[in-house]
Amino acid sequence: MKSFLRHSALMLTTMGLLMSVTGLVRADAVTDKLKTVLQNRLGPDDTIQSVSKSPIPGLYEVNLGQQIIYSDANGDYLLLGDLVETKTRTNLTQQRLSDLNRIKFDTLPLANAIKVVKGNGSRKIAVFSDPNCPYCKRFEATLRDVNNVTVYTFLFPILSPDSTAKSKSIWCASDRAKSWEGWMIDHKAPTASGQCDTTALDKNLALGHQLNVDGTPTVFLVDGSRLPGAIEADELEKRLSAIH
Repeated sequence: MKSFLRHSALMLTTMGLLMSVTGLVRADAVTDKLKTVLQNRLGPDDTIQSVSKSPIPGLYEVNLGQQIIYSDANGDYLLLGDLVETKTRTNLTQQRLSDLNRIKFDTLPLANAIKVVKGNGSRKIAVFSDPNCPYCKRFEATLRDVNNVTVYTFLFPILSPDSTAKSKSIWCASDRAKSWEGWMIDHKAPTASGQCDTTALDKNLALGHQLNVDGTPTVFLVDGSRLPGAIEADELEKRLSAIH
């Protein structure tokens, strides 16, 4: 009898494992099929990174890299907008997008960034910024109220040809940090010729696109999370304190 019970328990465990595996295979088959259907219907301009189940039964999360949209199981209908959990008022779409786009901070090529140390510089952030972006200038003003932080600014000229010209001039300055802050905070136009080696700017553009940076300023914390937009000093301080 004991042998029979052990054998039966083993069979039930095996069947349970097989059912779990089968369920995973079926789920993968659904998401794979949905990804194919949607990619064909959306066209090449919208590359689908992944498709997965959302917290709502029958609704699927479609990751486009810089945006999350939602679809039914057949790909016949799309829902554009944020998914919010009402109990905590958590924006699940933004949270999920942040998780999907999390980076490895220690792999950033910091040599291609302008380094500014405030206070003891113990905390670190990386910022993708355009010299002609008004929100970037506002964020630079905000940073004056944040102490003990090292800021690595990756010049990311995407707004206009003048953004590229100013970025080159700032990068070629004898004191890049002084030139950058002089323009962004004190409105003193950079004066360097911009004729030095500026390949770092091309690398920054390629890196930003690789990291799905689609606007400036985009801030990365050392835990890999990103803060899009010119957030206020108290919110930045809150996020920095949560890490350290």
